[in-house]
Amino acid sequence: MITRRSTFAALAAAVAASRAAAQPVPAGYPADYADTVAKAKAEGKVAIYTSTDLGQGQKLLDGFKAAFPGIDPEWNDLGTTSAFNRVVSEAAAKQVGGDIAWTSALDLQLSLVDRGLAAAYRSAEAAKLPGWAIYKDAGYGTTLEPAATVYNKRLLPAELVPKTHADLLRILRDNKAKLDGKVATYDPEKSGTGFMFAVDSLAAVPNFWDLATAFGAAHGKVYGGSGSMREKVISGEHMLAFNVIGSYAVEWAKADPNLGVAYLTDHVPAFSRVMLIPKGAPHPHAAQVFLDYVLSPAGQKALGEGGLASIRTDVPGTENADTLAKQIGTTPSPIPLSAKSTEYLDSKKRAEFLRQWRKAMQG
Repeated sequence: MITRRSTFAALAAAVAASRAAAQPVPAGYPADYADTVAKAKAEGKVAIYTSTDLGQGQKLLDGFKAAFPGIDPEWNDLGTTSAFNRVVSEAAAKQVGGDIAWTSALDLQLSLVDRGLAAAYRSAEAAKLPGWAIYKDAGYGTTLEPAATVYNKRLLPAELVPKTHADLLRILRDNKAKLDGKVATYDPEKSGTGFMFAVDSLAAVPNFWDLATAFGAAHGKVYGGSGSMREKVISGEHMLAFNVIGSYAVEWAKADPNLGVAYLTDHVPAFSRVMLIPKGAPHPHAAQVFLDYVLSPAGQKALGEGGLASIRTDVPGTENADTLAKQIGTTPSPIPLSAKSTEYLDSKKRAEFLRQWRKAMQG
């Protein structure tokens, strides 16, 4: 027997479906994308595992919620290694809770794809991305962020601000007493981003191990996160930190005039925060809509407003590869989303690299 209540419920569902279908589909998107959006809104939520500070992601979240009301983004700032471990452990337990994994540890993210833990999804925005920013139609680069050096202007003389890796090596060797315990970088054993930058430098910087040894001889300090380095340089405990995420360094310098930002222009690695959808995500349609939004002009503009340079060069008013080259004085070198970038995740290669690193830290 059909009741008045069930009739009203059916009518409400029909109206909701009609409204969803009426939502304009962006040019180049599948004709049935409105149905994907309707399903995403029915799911009502997208859980994000990330290493990005909420301060840099807030504009993105605000823009997404305005564009897709009814889909609630849940932000989980876990860090690079913890986000990776969470995806792996949830998959093993068959209790997947994340819909999006988005971190700066490019190699770890690609490893999730290679392990079969990421869902294949060809975004309608893929054609607008550089070829190096897409991995097996599952991992997508979303930003372009060069490595930078941040330093305390009050304590570090201008002549000791390094301009190249060879310059940094010379400064460490010639000013060992002055810089003793005063220089910092990421800990490649604890930071996924730090490990990624280190192995990239190993391939691109001819004097990498000499530089690591000079850093160790100066009793350089290593940290698992950006925040610790920021506080130590601001306080004056450290004079400079190198291979810091550039987008963070620029934001820190805007907030504190005593901080300066420089780049080692012989090789400026630039990573991209890689986004993927874990296989078995509980809200798969919401995940697809969120990923598409991040890669869209609106999402890229929102990322730019949060201080993260765009992966695209066709979004007016945002930092991108072209504007960064002018700002830095040289073209940044993107770390590609490729099998080469995961080479040192091999347990033997990783162990050998870290063994040599520990030896270098002894000076």
